[in-house]
Amino acid sequence: MYKLHKKLLFFLFICKCGRCFKMITYRSLNLGTETAFSVLAKANKLAEQGKEIINLGIGQPDFLTPEHIVEAGIKALRDGHHGYTQASGIPKLREAVCSDIFRRHNVEISPENILIVPGGKVIIFFSSMLLGDHDREILYPNPGFPIYESAIRFSGAKPVPYRLKENIGFSFSADDILNKLTKKTSLIIINSPSNPTGGIIPKEEIDKLIVGLENHPNTMLMSDEIYDQFCFGETRFTSLLNYPSIRDRLIILNGWSKTYAMTGWRLGYGVFPDTLIDAADKLAVNVHSCVNASAQYAALEALNGPQEFIAEHNIKFLQRRDLVVSKLNSIDGIQCRIPDGAFYVYPSCNGIIGRKTNEGKEIKTDEDFMNYLLDSEGVAGVHGEAFGLSPYFRLSYATSEEILKDACSRIERACKKLR
Repeated sequence: MYKLHKKLLFFLFICKCGRCFKMITYRSLNLGTETAFSVLAKANKLAEQGKEIINLGIGQPDFLTPEHIVEAGIKALRDGHHGYTQASGIPKLREAVCSDIFRRHNVEISPENILIVPGGKVIIFFSSMLLGDHDREILYPNPGFPIYESAIRFSGAKPVPYRLKENIGFSFSADDILNKLTKKTSLIIINSPSNPTGGIIPKEEIDKLIVGLENHPNTMLMSDEIYDQFCFGETRFTSLLNYPSIRDRLIILNGWSKTYAMTGWRLGYGVFPDTLIDAADKLAVNVHSCVNASAQYAALEALNGPQEFIAEHNIKFLQRRDLVVSKLNSIDGIQCRIPDGAFYVYPSCNGIIGRKTNEGKEIKTDEDFMNYLLDSEGVAGVHGEAFGLSPYFRLSYATSEEILKDACSRIERACKKLR
């Protein structure tokens, strides 16, 4: 029988028959969720009931996975790639990841430092589990992807948010981060371009952070660069791979979901330093064994095949961004800055707070506003508090201009009904 740590709390849940129970750890109760999936479920349920829904809450491109990538996956199945692969991923794919990194960043990485995983979230979780503990602290961006805080809490570490400031393009101040570091800080999570804000961290602030980290040699970094090929503004994206001085304490998160429109394929990768790659590989063996074999061959074709469609997609994303920002800024009570990257807008709805519906219900929070939009006009988005900052909301513009125009018209109509 396993010995249980004295500080581990257990909760007893009795089923209706009273003859069986389940035990769940206190740590497990700390797990959060990603509200976008809750919104998706609610929107789908309303759609099943016959309501016309526009879902701008989920972050996935509306483009289909390119045909040559799909065909590579099909061919892999027909060629008999139905079994396990090594936990780290097929060698050719890891080599292709290294070639792609070199092509885009002029940085050489060994395939031995690459771990192929079923989606980028796995790298967030692995990083937190490898570096988090009850006596440690992990810094993460706020507003930010909610899984950062959830994974940190699950690891037992203390989550320490640092602010992304709207007046500087939803970027961070390097000084703010450095001032939050203590002897307990084991990891800093960085996300650029950002989900939910679309902000890109300027190179000048990253430079300052890297210099400051010389005084904190035991602090690791995890850079979430999943949106690195979605950059539209004057602020250019800078990968942390471009800083050799931190390479031995840097984890990179990236993948295929966004760039190659492969969200449902569940494909991501991590670049781990020598000190962590073996432990990360063991976690993979324990958690998921390996990534689907045929999907890995599709990922290989994605990296080795034509890349021109990425720029073509980005032209459309830029047009969509400008459309949505313009439409939202014309609505009384909403203010929307122009995001530099990703495919989200993160407007303020501060001017809506305090208004009332025709039924007399007051809009007290950004969550109230999102519920009102969904219930009254069938537009789904994610409230700002889900990412850590209110009163804001996130909309994805990864859909057609026709749908976006309709969504913005519905939002305007809903806002005009408020008094």
